[in-house]
Parts: sequence; structure tokens; C-alpha cells
Amino acid sequence: MRVNGRTARLGDRADPTKDLVEVDDSKVPVDEALVYYLLNKPLATLTTASDPQGRPTVMDFVDTPARVWPVGRLDYDTEGALIITNDGDLTQRLTHPRFGVPKTYVAYINSRVSRRDLAVLQRGVELEDGLAKATSARLLESTSAATLIELELVEGRNRQVRRMLEAVGHSPARLVRVAIGPLMLGHLKPATLRRLAPAEVQTLYRAART
Repeated sequence: MRVNGRTARLGDRADPTKDLVEVDDSKVPVDEALVYYLLNKPLATLTTASDPQGRPTVMDFVDTPARVWPVGRLDYDTEGALIITNDGDLTQRLTHPRFGVPKTYVAYINSRVSRRDLAVLQRGVELEDGLAKATSARLLESTSAATLIELELVEGRNRQVRRMLEAVGHSPARLVRVAIGPLMLGHLKPATLRRLAPAEVQTLYRAART
């Protein structure tokens, strides 16, 4: 264990509000004021703190006295894993592409997606805001009329997954983010929030180290 970059010794103390504590080169959050939640964002919900038009937002499902915010974005018509926290450092690490934390999506498509399409998604497609590529694209299930695929990305541009799929001729009927780095959505029900265990937070920091 290290405190502020120095190997800790028996009897050393750390101030959780300002000292950096690391185990195996990964930050260990020790500030009790920091909170971490996983939300299964439902459909037709905005990933924002409030909406002037009065539409539902992800904060409608959060009940905590701490001032928290959603990490990154999920589109209005996309479901799945969303972290809610007040940890600015972790927020930066999970949202900036240079940290390379993957986000995993499962897309339900009412058409047949070919292996060539998947290869194109991994090579990259040109969108109006630049080249976009999946770090992996995997076929989960396929019939003549429908396909289930898994895509992994390290970027989070507006509607990026949908636009990438549309670029290869497919529009997802349903899109769910099932993982953020090592953190899996699992069986968490839609519109449900759960607090993350300290070990889960540490795995997120470990995934986001450069």
C-alpha cells in the first residue's frame, strides 16, 4: 500500500479528504463523503440532473442526501448500466477515452447482421463527427429475421452505437449497456439503484489506470 506515492509503514495515517491511498497501483477511495451507485437506466429517461420540459431523468431514481451526478451519458432510448457518484476523479477516468475503459452494449436488431458488418464496425465507420470503431464486435444469436450482437467501445459520443449500426445498414430495436469496464449490470432490474461495494469501486479505478 502507498500513501501519496510513498510506501506505507505500520502506524502511518492518511487524511481521507486529501491523501491518495493506493493498493496494487490502484486508487482506494477512503473519503466517506464519496458515494457510488449503479443504476439500470430505463427507457425514455434523460441522463441529466434536471429537464426544463419536465421529462423523466435518471435522478428521479436516486434518493441520497449527497449531491451526485450521472457518469457520462446514456441516450434517451438506450437502457442499462449507469454509474451515479460524487467522485469527480472517477468520473473523469471513466468518461475520457484516453483511460480506455470499455463500455459493453448488447443490441437487438430486427435484421440479419453479417460477420462482414461486425468486421466493418471494428475497422471503423465514418460518422459526421469522425471515425468511430468498436474495440470488439461479437455475434451472440442470429436468425434469418433477427440478430443479437455485443459491441464494446471506449468512446461515448452522442448516440454513437446507434449511428455506427445505422452506418452498416442496421437500426437496433433495443440497445442495452450491460457493463462499464469490469462492472456488470447483472440482474439489476430497470429503474433500480444499488450501492457499489468498495471492492467494485476499486476495480473501476484499476480498470481506469493509465
